[in-house]
Amino acid sequence: EVQLVESGGGLVQAGGSLRLSCAASGFTFDNYVIGWFRQAPGKEREGISHISSSGSRKYYADSVKGRFTISSDNAKNTVYLQMNSLKPEDTAVYYCAFDYGLGSRVSEYDYDYWGQGTQVTVSS
Repeated sequence: EVQLVESGGGLVQAGGSLRLSCAASGFTFDNYVIGWFRQAPGKEREGISHISSSGSRKYYADSVKGRFTISSDNAKNTVYLQMNSLKPEDTAVYYCAFDYGLGSRVSEYDYDYWGQGTQVTVSS
């Protein structure tokens, strides 16, 4: 079974940066999508970025476009989310998710496997 472990969250001041990591294991096919979601208290889970297994296709939500960068290291089975110019409204629990196949995966309902989440807090 696919397992995902996020790391890299923490407390940062507005304007600062963090890099989240999502280490994946247990997958058995080469075609997949890994996405990043976040959920702030009282809000719905928001899909913010995803990347195809080849790394050739990437998606960013408008809320993070130009500030966040998704990348992958297939040798390490790890996907990264570099977050720059952080804002207080970026405060949330960040999750990575995995789904077999190709194509866009924007909705949380598109993903079958989830990590436990990592807290990101941006102070003003």
